[in-house]
Amino acid sequence: MAARSLWNGTIAFGTVAVPVKLHTAVDSGTVHASEVHLKDGAKVEHRRFCTKEDKEVPKDEVVRGYELRKDEYVVVDKDEVAAAAGERTRIIDVEHFVDAAAIDPTYFDKPYYLGAGKDGGEAYRLLHDAMAKAGRAAIGRFTFHNREYLAAIRPHGDVLALHTLRFEDELVEASDLDLPKAGRKPDAREVEMAGQLVASLHEDLDPDAYRDEYRELLLQAVEDKAKGKQIQVPEPPAPEEKDDLLAALEASLGARR
Repeated sequence: MAARSLWNGTIAFGTVAVPVKLHTAVDSGTVHASEVHLKDGAKVEHRRFCTKEDKEVPKDEVVRGYELRKDEYVVVDKDEVAAAAGERTRIIDVEHFVDAAAIDPTYFDKPYYLGAGKDGGEAYRLLHDAMAKAGRAAIGRFTFHNREYLAAIRPHGDVLALHTLRFEDELVEASDLDLPKAGRKPDAREVEMAGQLVASLHEDLDPDAYRDEYRELLLQAVEDKAKGKQIQVPEPPAPEEKDDLLAALEASLGARR
């Protein structure tokens, strides 16, 4: 895959500057469906209409506006947005370094790779090796697609990975949700057997062993229907009976032996 960068800038900490390029680390493989007219199978288009003139607006007349109050907008073009952000649009400003293992996974949002920028190979390698040796991750901020992101930079193999992070106020505390309460406290025998089952299912993580089975089934269904085959809708599974928890654990352990 060609390494086309999404963003070029500099990691800055202290008086050190490391030129980098940001690359996507995700290929979602999403199966995209288009909207079509049920009557004739033609693709449906969404057109832009002016609510004041009640007529279609050409794409080159559409700009971004920020709402001040109802029906009142301020138009700011991309150059003005860039000017407002200043140098922040080209700098990942590292504020501190933390233990990489101390970052709660709840905060992780989207992953990217950072490659060395022009003439930045030596500084890039130095930063990578220093963080890898110390087990540290860099925490900083940068502006990307007209939004400021908090980010963690950490070694990932021979390269640096950047994860955008959610801000604290974006996360919902479990205590703020009306979650179902836990049931009765399990007895010692149940805890022991559950622990045995967990141990029997333990193995080293192999990401290659997991596939998007839903996507594969959906693509197969589309291919089958294109060939004229009828897609069979399965009957919903019958609800399982609520067996005794201890009996269920014993049955699961027996199946693993």
